[in-house]
Amino acid sequence: MDNIDQLSHDSKEWDHIAQALDRHPHFKVLKRLAPEKWLHRTPANENRVNRLKGVILDTETTGMNSLSDKVIELGMIAFEYDPQLGQIIHVDQVFDQLEDPGFPIPPESIAIHHITDEMVKGHRIHDQEVIDALQGVSLVIAHNAAFDRPFVENRWPIFAQLPWACSIKDIDWRFNSFGSAKLEYLAMTQGIFYEAHRAETDCWALLEVLNMVLPKTKQSAIQTLFESSTLLQSKVYATASPFETKDVLKARGYRWSADIKCWSKVMSSSEKLKDELLWLKHHVYGQRKGAKVEIETLSSKERHSERIGTKYLQDLSAISEAD
Repeated sequence: MDNIDQLSHDSKEWDHIAQALDRHPHFKVLKRLAPEKWLHRTPANENRVNRLKGVILDTETTGMNSLSDKVIELGMIAFEYDPQLGQIIHVDQVFDQLEDPGFPIPPESIAIHHITDEMVKGHRIHDQEVIDALQGVSLVIAHNAAFDRPFVENRWPIFAQLPWACSIKDIDWRFNSFGSAKLEYLAMTQGIFYEAHRAETDCWALLEVLNMVLPKTKQSAIQTLFESSTLLQSKVYATASPFETKDVLKARGYRWSADIKCWSKVMSSSEKLKDELLWLKHHVYGQRKGAKVEIETLSSKERHSERIGTKYLQDLSAISEAD
């Protein structure tokens, strides 16, 4: 180690140096993202009939508006998932293609993903290859699916037919003691660094994050997403809630939607929905007669999209602890 400056980049001595440094309580060592380990992994043959196919997806776009902006890069990693083990077993396919949007890419977008007009000029993402990559898929996963899903559904309608999960919203990172749900931060907690904001690279980083075991629930992040995708979510709209309750609603995790002038919150199970309705009854609406809230049920084929689920009104007077 005295001649550390003379070591080549591929020297195995670096691993020993990194391991020694990582053992010291004052240091944490980060290793560059290495997709090669997944590409060289040979899938075991046993129980393959029970495995599911998932796709991790990321897009780079010309901007934030899914109606006026365009996808300029689509990255996807198709993988096999074993529901009995709760693990990603094998990467089947890697997809990454660029597309010319037909107009100049705004400078503020280039500053984020560094994709220039010259890089996309004359390129088009092959529609049939996208469709082929999605055959047999049980779940599409994106980190902030509410952004990516509308873009890809507008460009490739097949995405509207598939179940989706969001690795930001559908995992309770705060409950699992993580200070942020940003992908770069989550990767760093796993000892990984990478150059963010290119579609394929972000997909590889998310693959690593999803393979981790969550400290509180003791199950893998990918298992959490596959299990939650089978459940109906309920979005509660606190319609006509008294103005003076806005602070307690916000503290409870409700979000204000200016366009409909209403506070709302997503519940992940029927048990949590009932508890929430009781809380609304006692802490927001009080003894108001005829108080009703609107509930929207969302399956994994609707949530994180711009499409609505099934809506109905719930009379809070009909909700009691004895139900």
